[in-house]
Amino acid sequence: MRKLVLWLLVLGLIGNLAGCPGSASAVPLIASINIAELPREASVTLRLIERGGPFPHRRDGVVFVNHEKHLPIKPRGTYHEYTVPTPGLRGRGARRIIASETGEYYYTDDHYRSFRKISE
Repeated sequence: MRKLVLWLLVLGLIGNLAGCPGSASAVPLIASINIAELPREASVTLRLIERGGPFPHRRDGVVFVNHEKHLPIKPRGTYHEYTVPTPGLRGRGARRIIASETGEYYYTDDHYRSFRKISE
């Protein structure tokens, strides 16, 4: 029994170190994008976030729940989403900036399937 517990502990630690899905503290690997590489509209959205608005879309600022766990796991309410307009589209489109209460910003242009951390 003792060997089994030790073995399970080792497997759990390996899973955590490797960032395996399902491990308790798995941290997703997120590519980064420089702020200068973002579309112009994303830079405008970032400035609006930093100013506190006003935002053009009624859903801007709502809590982003991170259901798919593509971003680091944080308590509910840590992340908020904001629309990055797509030229030529009437609706919100797929582009968003996710702002963390801890000061990180993430960009997605494929409606939450992938994220890149915004760096300066």
